[in-house]
Amino acid sequence: MTILLSIWIKFIFLFAPFFVVSMFLSLTRMDTIKARRSIANRSVFAALCISLILLFFGSQLFTVLGITLDSFRIGAGILLFLSAVSLVRDGVRANAEVPQEQRDDISVVPLAIPTIIGPASIGAILVYGAELQGIEILYGVAGLLLALIFLLVCLHMASWLEKILGRTGLNVLSKITGLILAAMASQIVLTGIHGFIQSAS
Repeated sequence: MTILLSIWIKFIFLFAPFFVVSMFLSLTRMDTIKARRSIANRSVFAALCISLILLFFGSQLFTVLGITLDSFRIGAGILLFLSAVSLVRDGVRANAEVPQEQRDDISVVPLAIPTIIGPASIGAILVYGAELQGIEILYGVAGLLLALIFLLVCLHMASWLEKILGRTGLNVLSKITGLILAAMASQIVLTGIHGFIQSAS
C-alpha cells in the first residue's frame, strides 16, 4: 500500500494538475461545458495510452539504444529539473505554451502532448517504469491510473477551481508543484550518480 501511495503521489506531481487546469481553461474558454468535458476525457485517455506505453517499454528502449538506466536517470532528471524551474519561475511548464493558431481538436495536441505528457514527463515515466520490477509494475499502473483520474476530476471541475482559487491561486499551486518536481528531479539525478559510482567501484 505504501508503494502504491508513493507512486500515485509521484505521478500526481509529475502531471502538474494545476498547471494543466490553467492551460485547459485558456484553451477551452469559448467552449461549452459539454465540449469541455469531452475534450478533458479524450486528453486524459490519450495521456493514459502514452503513459502505459512508456511505462512498459522503457527497459526495452534502453536495451535497444545501449543506454544504461543510470545514464538515463541523469538525463531525465536534468530535463525534469529544467521543467520544474520553468514552473517555479513562470508558472508554465517548458515546451507547453498556449498555441497561437487555432486547432480543430486540442485534446491530443497540445493538451495530452505536451501539456500533460511533456519531454520531462516522458523521461521520468521511462525511468519509473524501468525501476519497477515484478508485482511493483501493477502498483505502477494503479498509481498512474489514480493520478490520471485525479487529473480528470480536476479538469471536469476546472471552472469551479478557477472561481474558488482564481488564476493567481492556480499559478501559486503550479509553482509549488514545480518545487516538488525539482526535488524529485534531484533525487533521480542523485540515484543515477550513485549507480555510476557503485558500478565503477
